[in-house]
Amino acid sequence: MPTVLTPIPSTADSVNTDSVADAYYAPQYLQSGFPDSVGNDTAVQSMSTLPMMDPPSGGTAQEFVSSPLHDAGSMSLMLAGLMLVVVSYRTGYKYLENFFHNMFSTRRQESIFEDRTVNETRIQTALIVNTCIMEGLMMYFGIAHYMPSLAASLQQSITLHVCVFAGIALLFYLAQVVAYRLIGYVFSDRVSSKLWLDGFKASQSLLGLLLFPVVGVMLLNPHSAAPLLRIGITLYGLSRFVFIWKGFRIFYSNFPSILYFILYLCAVEIVPLFIVAWATVRVCGYLQL
Repeated sequence: MPTVLTPIPSTADSVNTDSVADAYYAPQYLQSGFPDSVGNDTAVQSMSTLPMMDPPSGGTAQEFVSSPLHDAGSMSLMLAGLMLVVVSYRTGYKYLENFFHNMFSTRRQESIFEDRTVNETRIQTALIVNTCIMEGLMMYFGIAHYMPSLAASLQQSITLHVCVFAGIALLFYLAQVVAYRLIGYVFSDRVSSKLWLDGFKASQSLLGLLLFPVVGVMLLNPHSAAPLLRIGITLYGLSRFVFIWKGFRIFYSNFPSILYFILYLCAVEIVPLFIVAWATVRVCGYLQL
């Protein structure tokens, strides 16, 4: 009996058969959508079982206070003063070495080697400018702290107020130099007047360097202004005391001269401070307009 051979379907016929089968496939959930049991194998936890975050502990939030630290003009002025000191230090460092000699020495013997050079005059000027800038920043924080009614206007134009305060400090310094020269010319000789004036310039030059860390901490932490202002006022008072004590050593000759010294303290050292404080507050009032 002859053998019958069955043809084997080709690969192309299998592909066509599968394509036809796929073409007639009907989705099971096309009209009714997926039931709840389909694709919902994730267990949802209750809100009560979820971990809870503890509320952060600490004090009440402090309100942001704008200060010269966030003001480009004020910081540029401060950095410019420090840059003047750094640039002039290389050629005028000898003046810094003679700080204590100028502040305390009352030796009346003149020497040709005691004449101040141009480089020493340059660094002295840079130190005085730096002191006026530091005092201007201290005045800004002082008025904002002790006179809260003016704090809002200070924060609106920080650069203007700091520049004005630094200018007031510089004018006060120049007025004092003129007054001391006049007093020395009228009541003393040239050597004593020079010793007295050198002590004033040296004390004011050193004051700016001492105020720098105080002002720096105050800029970084304005909320600690109260104790830092007291430190700044103490440093200013010490610098004035050193200068006044040197003047007393220079000009004291007999007991009646104490009367003149008391008059000098009232007329030159005490009253002008109140005048400057009053004028500064008045200027703040004008800047508010």
